Amino acid sequence: MRRRPFTGKLLFFVLFFLGGSNLMNARSQTNAWLTSYSQVSLSVANQTQEPRAQARSISNILADARKVFDVDFIYESRILPEARLVIDVEKYKTVEDFLDELLRPYNLKYKKVLAKAYVIYSSNTELKKLVSGLVHGNTEMTTELLHTSGADARSIVVTGRLVDEKGAPLEGVSVTIKGSNKGTLTDKEGNFRLDVQNENAVLVFSLVGYQTKEELVGRQTDIQLTLATQSQGLNEVIVVGYGTQKKSVVTGAISSVKSSDLEDQPVNRLEDALQGRTSGVTIAANSGQPGSSEQVRVRGTTSINNSDPLYVVDGVPLDGGGLDYLNPADIESIEVLKDAASQAIYGARAAAGVILVTTKKGKAGTMRVAYDGYYGTQAPSRKLHLLNATQYATLRNESSLAAGPGHGIIFANPASLGQGTDWQSQIFDNSASEMSHQLSFSGGTDKSTFFSSLGYFDQNGIVADPISWYKRLTARFNGSHKINPWLSFGENIGYSYIKNQGLGNTNSEFGGPLSSAINLDPVTPVVITDPTILNDQNSIYNRKPVERDALGRPYAISNYVGQEETNPLAYIKTQQGYNWSHNIVANGYLAVMPIKGLELRTSIGTKLAFWGSNSFTDSFYLNGSTGNAIPTFNRDNENLFIWDWENTASYNRHFGLHNLTALIGTSAWENNQGTGISGSFQYMPVNTLGQATPNYSLPNADKVANGYDGIVHHVSSEFARVVYSYDDRYLLEGQIRRDGSTKFGPNNKYGYFPGGSVGWVVSRESFFPTDRNPITFLKVRGSYGVTGSDNIGDFLYESTVSGGRNYMMGNGYAIGYSPNAPPNPNLKWEQTKQTDVGFDAVVMNNITVTFDAYNKKTTGMLLAEQLPEYVGASGQPTGNVADMTNKGLELELGYTKKVGQVQLGFRANGSLLQNRINSMGVTPYTVVSTFQSSAYEISRNTPGHAIGSFYGFKTLGIFQTQADVNNYVNKSGQLIQPNAKPGDFKWADLDGDGQITSKDRTFIGDPTPHYTYGFTATAAWKGFDILVFGQGAGGNVIFQGLRRLDIQSANYSTKALGRWTGPGSTNSFPRLVDGDPNSNFTNPSGFYLEPGAYFRIKTLQLGYTIPQSLLRRWTLQKVRVYLTGYNLVTFTHYTGYDPEIGGGKNTSIDRGFYPQARTLQAGLSVGF
Repeated sequence: MRRRPFTGKLLFFVLFFLGGSNLMNARSQTNAWLTSYSQVSLSVANQTQEPRAQARSISNILADARKVFDVDFIYESRILPEARLVIDVEKYKTVEDFLDELLRPYNLKYKKVLAKAYVIYSSNTELKKLVSGLVHGNTEMTTELLHTSGADARSIVVTGRLVDEKGAPLEGVSVTIKGSNKGTLTDKEGNFRLDVQNENAVLVFSLVGYQTKEELVGRQTDIQLTLATQSQGLNEVIVVGYGTQKKSVVTGAISSVKSSDLEDQPVNRLEDALQGRTSGVTIAANSGQPGSSEQVRVRGTTSINNSDPLYVVDGVPLDGGGLDYLNPADIESIEVLKDAASQAIYGARAAAGVILVTTKKGKAGTMRVAYDGYYGTQAPSRKLHLLNATQYATLRNESSLAAGPGHGIIFANPASLGQGTDWQSQIFDNSASEMSHQLSFSGGTDKSTFFSSLGYFDQNGIVADPISWYKRLTARFNGSHKINPWLSFGENIGYSYIKNQGLGNTNSEFGGPLSSAINLDPVTPVVITDPTILNDQNSIYNRKPVERDALGRPYAISNYVGQEETNPLAYIKTQQGYNWSHNIVANGYLAVMPIKGLELRTSIGTKLAFWGSNSFTDSFYLNGSTGNAIPTFNRDNENLFIWDWENTASYNRHFGLHNLTALIGTSAWENNQGTGISGSFQYMPVNTLGQATPNYSLPNADKVANGYDGIVHHVSSEFARVVYSYDDRYLLEGQIRRDGSTKFGPNNKYGYFPGGSVGWVVSRESFFPTDRNPITFLKVRGSYGVTGSDNIGDFLYESTVSGGRNYMMGNGYAIGYSPNAPPNPNLKWEQTKQTDVGFDAVVMNNITVTFDAYNKKTTGMLLAEQLPEYVGASGQPTGNVADMTNKGLELELGYTKKVGQVQLGFRANGSLLQNRINSMGVTPYTVVSTFQSSAYEISRNTPGHAIGSFYGFKTLGIFQTQADVNNYVNKSGQLIQPNAKPGDFKWADLDGDGQITSKDRTFIGDPTPHYTYGFTATAAWKGFDILVFGQGAGGNVIFQGLRRLDIQSANYSTKALGRWTGPGSTNSFPRLVDGDPNSNFTNPSGFYLEPGAYFRIKTLQLGYTIPQSLLRRWTLQKVRVYLTGYNLVTFTHYTGYDPEIGGGKNTSIDRGFYPQARTLQAGLSVGF
């Protein structure tokens, strides 16, 4: 019985798996597929099992025959008919039998004229002409080789083989005769065969990524050559969306970081691997706390709403980051898709950039075991210069007296107070520990390979380390398996468990140990030791549940600074709790390759996360406004489930100098945004978190539980891409994606996102000079594309109702519900259109240069639209009303060279960026960040300015005398600043109305860095190696708001010692006076702005690798020891802890930023 043909199974596979983009229609589609399959099966049932051969031109058939019979055919191309035939050349025993059957139907003849040459002709006249040409060498004829080329009877047949520096064969090397267009290409084994006219012919061997070589034929008939690598970068294979490409033919703007760039630089997070190593990517720490994430911006801030890039890990899209689970030691490569043409394949979630992360895979061969571990100590890289007790008391007396009658001195004898308490030293840890251990196993056979790893990372914080720590345990297994030559499958599974405790967002004005250490007065001691106070039963230390140290001494409470600013050591004692999370990110794939060049793939990926926290708050008293009377245990649990199903069909074919790759696919992605439950248990009879449990029997009134369900976000997509190249010289790529999202209504549920790019490898042109030309490779490219963003709220296109709108009815209080903002059924995608032009070059064979210029415009950004008050809406509808532009330049450089026994390497990059909001509809501005207790904001979004620009008053110096105050009058002769005194700021009356009001504010600074840069320099010699990595940014200003403005008794920095004290003393720091009648400190102004530029030696590492000759007896492959320093030195004029300040909308605003640590590490790497 004849078996069902494989083609039918293949078609069923294709139809089934390419239907996954719309699960809601899956059942009806499956029925249609089954019907189609049954019809196809009938049509192929009577066919033979072997696939039918393809019809080909006669010239191609002659090319096959030339290889089979080892002869040449000489003819004029015009005589060959255009027929396409199906002929198996190998079935013929002799060349004559073959020619008889091939030529007879077309009245063509042949004649053997040489031992291995046949002339094909149509008439005797033509035969004579061809033979005469052979004798006299004056007639052009065609010899069918791998490519058409000329030959004559006196030609020399040259064969040979091309390999790389490791001896591997090079396929596709262009072998041409210099000065002509005649040539051929090497096959898969690197072999070639070419007829040349005489011994004086010069052969030119060229392949993108390798140094071009010329060879005189002379008496050689067999040429064996090795082509040297032109540059490391050009031969790299980089990951792009749903595939890979050779860097030499990439037409988009893509930056790549490989594992080899990181293997000697242990990093704690993925973002650390990108900072300073890729152009166009601005990274700033959100905090220096252990485990803290970092702010990543690809080519600037893309939208007012959300500018976080899309992360794709092993093919699984992860919106909103959540990369804590990923162990950086498991990363094989990171690619950043920066231009829209590269991003368009990800459509609606790619507007802010796409970061592709590929984890390590196993390789066939002996199992490899690798270990890397280090231990380090951390310390603050700097401390703030704050006033000591004597200085503080002196300035407080001065400020009080300046307030006028009724205000006297506060401290009778400031000098007697001495240095007082250095609160920073009390909470900083100069020897906070950090350790990492990574163990991996990899190997396999030609049928199955694997990579597995275990990792452990433990870091204590440098601020309040008892309540600032982070621990991460990771595990990974990646496998790939080949069942037979056409069927394979694989899996990638990553797991992490994280447990940590942190200080929350220290970059705020509301207390915490860091803010308290900055603002608390130095007069207050750490603990109370005065027996008079301790023995006084009416003392607050005996009446209240104050915190005590290990010796039972109460922590002191300040008599001068209150509110949330408390004794930081006492605060630490009140914090009992931790956060935890389990994360699993996994995917599996099945791939079928039914014919050469065609791959059908289906993959299913998922992220499953569980997280929560446990905390216990005992009764405590820190000061008059900060305390807790009810012992409370809190517990919450949440979960998240994301799945992604993608199906692709890709086809790649080489034909001559042409290369074509096509891809089509579907995707279904769903984010179940989480469900959760939380519980609060009050009056629990315990004192510590370890004793607390929800199992205690408590009255129902003391137990509160809340639960919620998350909202499901679904995206359904189809996409396609075509990549074409000719001779690796002319490059063309186009892609398009169609996305449908549940976040949009029926009017605009689907969006289309096209992209295209072109490239021209100029250095492969015949006119490109090769002799003494320092430029050995040059590619110019350009791209344009459209991407989108659906990172917005849910159900904005529908009318929703919320509670909390309660009201009085009669004498009772009724619970009320009312509509939220009016719906907008026409809500649609934010779109980002981007144009990019650039070039890639290699200079002197070892210097790589990449340059890009781009213009990125985001239109239709979502913003609340203002409605007239008579509408009576409780909120404002969201509309596509705002536009923004980012323009920039990027440059990347690379250099490698071996000088004697020293291997040198250098990589550098730099970027320039300009950001502007173009329009915001009818909305004149939106507030971004407020200014503590002031009525004024710090920053706002306004058309014509950069996002989050600082907004405030402009100063014209300081009034030095009363005459200066009296002379600052309006047109009516009235004082513009009637409350001012000598020593106060002179505010600019920008609107000219003769008084200082809110209308006199203006834009005073840009928080976004205008330029970023970084470099890595390496050198290695006889096992010793050194690495220096530096990075920096600048062009922005930082709002230094570390001091609490609403607490006039808060401590000052030592800059206050240079305050105004009399005429001519200073023109930049105003006088100190209680009440601040001139709003010197409560008005946001340039007084708080400082330059944000910095340069940091991020990494300095010294290493030594033990020679292999000493390791063989222990069967070790590698042993390396190293010393590493991180954040060793920072050059900046900024006076805060750290000039690298992220924080989203609060970028470059410093209210107590947790500083990054300076770290020293000692490590060991071992390979088996």
